[in-house]
Amino acid sequence: MKNLLKLSAAALLGLPLLLSSCGNSGTGQLVGVQNRIQWFQPDPYGMLYLPMGSYNMGPSDQDVPYASTTKSKTVSVQAFYMDETEITNNEYRQFVFWVRDSIAHRIIGEEVDEEHLIFTDAYEQDYDVPHINWNARIEWSEPEQREALEVMYYPEFERFRGRREIDGRKLDYEYFWIDYRDAARKGGPGAPLRQRGMTDRSVFIKRDVINVYPDTLVWVHDFTYSFNEPMTKMYFSHPAYDDYPVVGVTWKQARAFGIWRTDLLNKYLHQIGGVSVQDFRLPTESEWEYAARGGLDLAPFPWGGPYIRNTRGCFLANFKPMRGDYAVDQALYTVEADAYDPNGFNLYNMAGNVAEWVDSSYEPEAYEFSITMNPNVNKEENKKKVVRGGSWKDVKYFLQVSSRDYEYADQPRSYIGFRTVHDYLGADATANAMTNDAVKKQKNKRSSIK
Repeated sequence: MKNLLKLSAAALLGLPLLLSSCGNSGTGQLVGVQNRIQWFQPDPYGMLYLPMGSYNMGPSDQDVPYASTTKSKTVSVQAFYMDETEITNNEYRQFVFWVRDSIAHRIIGEEVDEEHLIFTDAYEQDYDVPHINWNARIEWSEPEQREALEVMYYPEFERFRGRREIDGRKLDYEYFWIDYRDAARKGGPGAPLRQRGMTDRSVFIKRDVINVYPDTLVWVHDFTYSFNEPMTKMYFSHPAYDDYPVVGVTWKQARAFGIWRTDLLNKYLHQIGGVSVQDFRLPTESEWEYAARGGLDLAPFPWGGPYIRNTRGCFLANFKPMRGDYAVDQALYTVEADAYDPNGFNLYNMAGNVAEWVDSSYEPEAYEFSITMNPNVNKEENKKKVVRGGSWKDVKYFLQVSSRDYEYADQPRSYIGFRTVHDYLGADATANAMTNDAVKKQKNKRSSIK
């Protein structure tokens, strides 16, 4: 019975258990499962590798008020990849356009041409929900398709100067994830794990539907007595801002972006016979601070510190350096995502430009009770999510790598963006392997001498 429960738990977590017949062709020796696909860790495009390491998380010696209430602690984080820059408008637009096109394909497939949908798998089994045939072409101007797609556009009475524009309110994205924390929780008869028994994992599969279009009105909403209408109209849509960080995105939208990015890559890998990769996701608070420090422990800023100008007198980040003088650092609002010099890990704008969502919930006392290995406090019921790094509108204090702030998960802002991380699978033992090989060669050399 105990073994049965263990097997059920493994199935619940979705472990990749592959059943195959070994037969009697082996030698009777323990050799593992043969003919497994070779795995090589790919370097995700636009991301940089950060080796595993330890650092002192928390306030620096220069942050006296914060240090008096919050103690720093040494923590360790696993190796991971991180986006070199904040996610840009053009990168996020790929997500928006994918959602737009997926909706268009389904409408056309249901009303005009079934070629846009795939109804059966390779074994002629019907899909519960038809898949999209991305090889089919959307003809936006073709009369029949144009008429069917009319529901995606603003109705005539809402059109400005008669312009036919896609209604951003229609761009909803449905996504799924498994709540592993809930699945791992143990307890009595009333515990979530036992609601449907050990063998039914559907209770832990979460679903959400979210509109993916950024809230462009944040430029006006966030500043009541300021003329920011040009940014509202142009910031996300105009090519001039393609390489600027996306803003007006909630924490939930940022999470959905990571899930979409994961699915996008994995579907391609499956088509070419590759192996699935780990998820793209928001960084934990500890991962973000580790990355922001760039290998400089106890330094207050990503470039070291304590100064915010270089030797030429130029500011090192985009922030609010002086009272009312936003332009003195060469930027009034945001700047390109790769502006200013990168930190020690070659990551851009880990301080200033836009503050960044992280995966963690805001708990003032988090450092006190969190573990020291890959620490993360993320409570689904806590809607306050941590933002880090400071932004173009913030003062110097929020540029410090240890400074913490929060915003509600469903609240977009004109000064909050995000970047994603991607786990490195296994241990980065390249150096150890090289060392071991050198030791083996030396031992063989000594043996040959004898």
